[in-house]
Order: sequence, then C-alpha cells, then structure tokens
Amino acid sequence: MNSLVFSNILHRPARTFVSVLGIGVGILLIVFTIGLANGSLRERAQRESNIGAEIMFRASGSIGLSGSDSLRLPVSMVPEVLKVDGVASVIPIAQNSVPASDGITGSRFVDGVPYEQYAAVAGLQVMQGRVMADGKDEMMSDVAWLERRKMKIGDKFEIYDRDFTVVGTYEPSAGARIKIPLSTMQEQLGADGKASAFLIKLREGFTPQMVGDSLNARFPESQIILTSELEELYMQGLPALNVFLDVVVGVAGAISALIILLTMYTTVTERTRQIGVLKSLGMSKLNIGWTIVQEALLISLGGVIFGVLATFILKFALGKWTTLTVSVDPQLIGAIILIGMVSGVIGALYPGIRAARLDAVEALNYD
Repeated sequence: MNSLVFSNILHRPARTFVSVLGIGVGILLIVFTIGLANGSLRERAQRESNIGAEIMFRASGSIGLSGSDSLRLPVSMVPEVLKVDGVASVIPIAQNSVPASDGITGSRFVDGVPYEQYAAVAGLQVMQGRVMADGKDEMMSDVAWLERRKMKIGDKFEIYDRDFTVVGTYEPSAGARIKIPLSTMQEQLGADGKASAFLIKLREGFTPQMVGDSLNARFPESQIILTSELEELYMQGLPALNVFLDVVVGVAGAISALIILLTMYTTVTERTRQIGVLKSLGMSKLNIGWTIVQEALLISLGGVIFGVLATFILKFALGKWTTLTVSVDPQLIGAIILIGMVSGVIGALYPGIRAARLDAVEALNYD
C-alpha cells in the first residue's frame, strides 16, 4: 500500500511539486505573519520592560501603547507623584509613532526623554558619540539599530519631515530604539510641559504592587501599569490584530484545502482505469479511499515542511539585515502542522469518496 502511495505521488513530479509549493506558501503566510506580529510585539514589550523602572504612570483615558495618543500628562505632577510612599524617582517621557521614510516598516516608535535622568534609571551607557542636547534636532539610538542601517555618528535621519543628527549610541536597548530630547518632541507636538507617561523607580523594600495600590488611591483616574506586565498587555491589547491573524489562518487553511482538492480530484480522474483494476483485484472501497487520503497527507506534510523552513530562512534574513523580529514558537509549529494535515484530509474527502464509489466495470472501460 505504501509503495503504491509513493509511486502515485512520484508519477507526476511536477504537479506534486507545484502542490507542495502552493500549500507551503499558505503555511508560510500563516507562520510568518503570526511570527512577525508576535515577534515584533514581544520584542518591543521586552525593550519597554528593560527601562529599569517598575511602574509606568499614564494619564486617564490613554488608549493602548501604540504611541498615537497626544501628550496629556502634565510634568508639573511629578512632585505630587514623588510624595507617594515608596517612590524613589519619577522620569517624564514622551512616546510617539512617526511615519517610517526608509521603507523598512510603515511606522516607527520614538521616545522623547530627558536623557540623563532616563539613563540613570534604565542603566544606559553611551557607547559612541555624546548625549543629545536639550531642545536640538538630535537623536540617539541603540548600537544595533545604527549598525543595521550602516549609519555612523554625524549622519542625518529623517523624523517629523526634517533631518535629525545622530550624535550617539547607547546600550542596552530599552524602550524605543530612537530617542530624541523630550523638549524637542514637546515642541513638535505643541505640548510644552506635557508627557505621555512617568517612569517610576521604587525605593528598596517596596514592591510594585504596594506602590501601585498607593498610586491608584492617590490618583484614581490615572493608569498604573507594572512594567513586568507589559509583555502580556502588548500581546493581548490589540484585538483587531488578533482578528486579522485569525482571518489569515482561515484563508491559508482554505487555500491549502482547495489545492489538495484540485490535485487529488485530477489524480482520481487520471487514475480511473487504475482504480478499476484495483477494485477488480479485490481492493475494498475503504482502502481505495484511504490511499487517496494518504497521498493528500504526504503532499500536505511536504507543504508544511516547506513553509516552516521558508519561515526560518526569512527569519534569519530579517534578523541579519533589519531590526524586525519573527517569533516562531513550538506551539505555533504544532498548530500549523495540525492545520496543514486537517486541510489535507478535508481536501481529499471528496476525491477519496469519488474514487471509492467508482464502478469497477465502468472504470476499466474508461478512456
């Protein structure tokens, strides 16, 4: 039986290859899209969690973590926040999403920070160049961001439709990869004396939960976010993205099933006489149908393997030449294998049933 399945698959190698390729592209669509979305969100969340502060304090009514909100948190609140028991320091920051003009991504997240205060909390060290000057059109980035763009200190980079001078790099990577002076961003957005959030560093002996409860009691309308929970918030905070990913999975699964249906239907039509011979030799309807399903499963498995391997190749290429991150979890691979196999079985059902129901005499006389 197995030799029959393999010989049938190899009988039309070009068609088999095209079928495997078609399914593989569908699998690549699923794995790469989900992996890129999850990887980008997780990588950003990890950098946001790497800021050294335990709590992020935001204005009431702030929506999401996309950087699309206007600056609404008065910096004048800092002394009041410092009075809360357990708070060691408060650093105002501005976060903004700007269009990407270099064609790597559609938008870019930028931090506006008072660098010296921010660096003291996040543990940043200047690796090249110098610290950006307050109020100037200057920027700093982490080392990897600058290296991947083959840029150097003194180069210009467009933000807000004008050139900013790269004056330094820092490590480790924390928050947005690009940082500009807080005052520059405030002036650009027409929000002098305002910030997106306060980063709060705690005193020894206090837990984030304790201080978070105290902040909630003192400022009940504000949003208090523990930085340890940022990754979970990023992964769950974009329902529209989750719906989109579900649609991608559904479309790719349907495409795979249709490819298998077309391939196996054509196979059954071409092998009508062969099926008649097998029936005349005593092969049961169940075995004939199962042979068709086995062929579909092998083709589907080949497509899954191709799609997953292509994803890892793209992941390697993106990691080498861009700052984009693709996260391929073992659970995702397991789900993709299941989707591929189920799609193969669904696509093979009708051709398999049709092959099993063929009349032996008519099949033998088929031309």
